[in-house]
Amino acid sequence: MPLADHRVARKNSMYAHIQLGVRDLHAMTSFYDQVLRKLGLTRVTGPNQIGPAGVIWRAGSSRWPQFVINFPINGLRSTTANGSQISFLAPSRDAVDAAWKAAIAASGTDLGEPGLRTRYAPDFYAAYCLDPEGNKICFVHTTD
Repeated sequence: MPLADHRVARKNSMYAHIQLGVRDLHAMTSFYDQVLRKLGLTRVTGPNQIGPAGVIWRAGSSRWPQFVINFPINGLRSTTANGSQISFLAPSRDAVDAAWKAAIAASGTDLGEPGLRTRYAPDFYAAYCLDPEGNKICFVHTTD
């Protein structure tokens, strides 16, 4: 699927949005801008355009699904969730590679270089890292 055409992913998505609380909105916006553009996602709002202060990315012109980072609504400090992971669907293996490289270059922590993870599926190509605030993220491509 071309980078700009995520209609299939949107049609088959079970999510309206994934929302991630952050402590440093500016730094995390910079990190996810660098990483998510490698997957063909674009930022559609800036830090002061939604409430509470946050930023939204999405694929193509479709309104949903969205990935959102924001300060927690309850006003408390954001914390990471041990055992949790956000996995981004990549349109190709090259996109997995590019997103992982961008994440590491943007102060992400390596948790697993790009490669096949056949214990999940024969065609499960993925890479893992922590974002600068310690949230585990994965980039994955499969043939279906």
